[in-house]
Amino acid sequence: MSWQLTHDVEEFRRAAAPHLEADPAGNTVPLTVAETVRRHGPRALGTEDAWFGFWRRTAGGPVEAVVVQTPPRAPLLGPMPDEAARQLAEALRGTPIEGVKGGEAPARAFAEAWTAPGESWAVTRRSRLFRLGELAPPRPAPPGTARRATADDIPLAATWMRAFAADIGVAPATDHTANAERRVADGGLYVWEADGRPVSMAAHSPLVAGQSRVAPVYTPPELRGRGYAGSVTAAVSRAALDAGARQVVLFADAANPTSTALYQRLGYRPVADHVDIVFAFA
Repeated sequence: MSWQLTHDVEEFRRAAAPHLEADPAGNTVPLTVAETVRRHGPRALGTEDAWFGFWRRTAGGPVEAVVVQTPPRAPLLGPMPDEAARQLAEALRGTPIEGVKGGEAPARAFAEAWTAPGESWAVTRRSRLFRLGELAPPRPAPPGTARRATADDIPLAATWMRAFAADIGVAPATDHTANAERRVADGGLYVWEADGRPVSMAAHSPLVAGQSRVAPVYTPPELRGRGYAGSVTAAVSRAALDAGARQVVLFADAANPTSTALYQRLGYRPVADHVDIVFAFA
């Protein structure tokens, strides 16, 4: 039983493809990170490097678990047995890691294996993965209409992406211009326009293994509560389906009942709980 770690995204995709494609919703983050690195390079994710890992229970057996990391961010765990998570902690021992993210059970197993006596860890954020069932757009829709974003929208989209990151506590100082440019180039960024101006935005990731993930969804605080987020999320979900997605997924902050209820009204159903864990040293 062992982990194989590589910086070669093509090697990772070849080895892990059957595992990834067997559960594209559960593996949505490893899939989309690997696809972004494959198409655009690691700098598209704000890092100089990225590494990938896959785990086999027996030599020559099928891959049963994966992990990805885009330093300095924490490793992102796909669904995996607790024993794989514990072995990954040992495989990474000695590397500078400040936390871990993933499904609650494997993330906790990793954290328990990683921390030594006198050290501790804490869950800093909880999110829930949702998968779209039957799409149910809001009725009635708010004033306005959805449209695909263009190059002219990139400065505003980058500003909103930065604000979204600040809202969820993830690298708010990062320049998101390249991210916005990539989203526009991929054709997956949409805005809801009312009275001749964008008032909300949502994006879906490029299709990979039959799945697409909706993120980010953002409305400026002064424009919230008017139905814009629900309508633009429904529009971008429809766009993902029209592009051929067999599964459309998204993450919602488990501590935000407003967004959670909104996504469920649109037809999204809960799949799994995820956590962000940070390590603290006494």
